[in-house]
Amino acid sequence: MSSVIAALIGLSVLLLTGVLDWEDCLGEKQAWDTLVWFGVLVGMASQLTALGVVPWMSKCVADFLKALSVSWYGAFWILQLSYFFIHYLFASQTAHVGALYAAFLAMNLASGVPGLMATMALALTTNAFGAITHYSSGQAAVYYGGMCFFPLFIMYFFVCVI
Repeated sequence: MSSVIAALIGLSVLLLTGVLDWEDCLGEKQAWDTLVWFGVLVGMASQLTALGVVPWMSKCVADFLKALSVSWYGAFWILQLSYFFIHYLFASQTAHVGALYAAFLAMNLASGVPGLMATMALALTTNAFGAITHYSSGQAAVYYGGMCFFPLFIMYFFVCVI
């Protein structure tokens, strides 16, 4: 059973048993707004992949980096930095990963970056998103609530270099 069906069944049970009424659901406008926009972003990302846009774009970027005679190590850093700073355009870490992780992994692989290194570096970069803005992820509140986030960048740099 998909998670969407399970959530709808759960909501239906809550409504039918009277735990919630429809006015309670309608009163949560921000939650519905988030749900709709998040669904659109994730759906759009999956359709772009299904229609072949993401693989085509990945090949074009990899070919461009090869045409510039960038080594795989240089391509790795260009792609990692791009993946990291593109997060400023997304309001959700999950939407960013859903839309771009597969594309950036394909670009890394097409540029000759070793698969394990590309996969692990993208995963590490994804977890470092929380340190760039206060809205970038769920854990960002901890970072901006008093913890200095500069050590995360230092750790990130050394892990990727080594």
